[in-house]
Amino acid sequence: MLNFTFHNPTKIIFGRNTIGTIGEEIAKDGHKKVLMVYGMGSIKKTGVYELVVNSLKSHGVEFVEVGGVKPNPVLSKVVEAVNVARKEKVTAILGVGGGSTIDTAKAVAVGVLYEGNVWDAFTKEYQPEKALPVYVVLTLSATGTEMNPNAVITNEETGEKYGMSYPCIYPKVSIIDPSVQFHLPPKQTANGAVDAMAHIFEYYFSGVENTDVQDEMAEGVLRTIIRYTEKLLNDPTDYEARAQFAWCTTLALNGFISAGVGGGDWACHAIEHALSALYDIAHGEGLAIVVPAWMKYTMMRNLKKFQRFAEEVMEITPDGKSSVQIAAEGIEKLKAWFASIGQPTTLKDAGIPREEIPKIVENVAKRTLPIGKLVKLDKEDIIRILEIGAS
Repeated sequence: MLNFTFHNPTKIIFGRNTIGTIGEEIAKDGHKKVLMVYGMGSIKKTGVYELVVNSLKSHGVEFVEVGGVKPNPVLSKVVEAVNVARKEKVTAILGVGGGSTIDTAKAVAVGVLYEGNVWDAFTKEYQPEKALPVYVVLTLSATGTEMNPNAVITNEETGEKYGMSYPCIYPKVSIIDPSVQFHLPPKQTANGAVDAMAHIFEYYFSGVENTDVQDEMAEGVLRTIIRYTEKLLNDPTDYEARAQFAWCTTLALNGFISAGVGGGDWACHAIEHALSALYDIAHGEGLAIVVPAWMKYTMMRNLKKFQRFAEEVMEITPDGKSSVQIAAEGIEKLKAWFASIGQPTTLKDAGIPREEIPKIVENVAKRTLPIGKLVKLDKEDIIRILEIGAS
C-alpha cells in the first residue's frame, strides 16, 4: 500500500424525501442567491424542480437558472452559465441533475472567479485554488461527481473531452434521493453501472501491490453493482435496489477505494473520451467497448489480479484451469454481462467503422502520451486496443 492523505469534505444527505433540505443547507452557509444549473428538462417532469424551488424559496434563497446541459456537457454551456452567474452576482452554484449537470456546475464555479478561459483549468494552464461553493441534488447515479473533485467537459471547437480535478470543487453538500431515479430509462441505469465499474477498475488494475483492503472493498462494490443493476432492469422502482446502486456509484469514485492505491491508470477513460467527443455516444457505452478490449491487451501484465477479479467478481471457477484461462474467461464474462444489459461492446455495435480508428487515436494523442499506468500506452498500443474492440 502506498502512502496517502485522505480528505473528503462533501456532506452527503441520503434517502427518501431529502431534496427539500437543500434550501436550508444553502441558507445556513449564508448564501442569498444561487445559480441553478440543470439538464434538458426532466427535473420538471419528475417533480424535482418544484421540490428544489420550493425549498429555496422557503429559506429565502433567490435563484437564477441555466438549463439545457447535454449528456456530454460542453464548454459553450459552461461559458453561458459563467456569464449569467457573474451578471446576477450569485455566491454559489447549485447543480440539479446527473453527472453532466454537476460537472458543468463545477466548471462554472471555477470560471466565475477566473478572468481567463475556463478551459485553461482543463488543460492545466490554470490550476484553480478557489471556486464558488457547489451544491448538488443528484437525479442520476453514475459518475460519482457528487462526492469528488472531478469534472469532465467537451470543447466543441477543438473536439477535445478533458477532465479536471481540484480540491476547490468538492461539492459542499450533495443530496441523493434514490426514489427520484425511478423514472430513469433502463439505458441510463446500464450506462451508470458501466461508468461506476470502470472507475473502480482504474484503481483495481493499476498494478499497485499489497492493497488487500482496497481490493476487498472494490470487489464488494463491483458485485453489488452487478446484482442491483439486474434487479433495477427488472423493476426500476425497487427503492432498496436504487439505494444500493446509488451508494455504490458514489463509493466508486469518492476516494475510499483509491486511498493507498495511487492515482489510478485512467487509460480506458482517456480512450473513451475520444469516442464520446467525436461520436457523442454515452460515456458508459464507450467504456463498455474500451474496458474489455484494454483488459485483453494488458491482462498478462497483471495476471494475478485479473485472475482474482475473474474468481471473486465474475465467479469463474478454477476447475484445473490455468491462470491465463481463468483471467480470460473473466474478461469474456464481463463483456457478455455488458451486452446482457444492453450495452455496445464493439465499435461496430456503436456504429463506428473500423476505418475511424486512426482518427480516434489522433484525438487521444492530443493529450501527452503515453497514457496509462499498468501499461504505458503509445499510439500503436491504442490502435491495437481499438482493433480488439472493433468487432
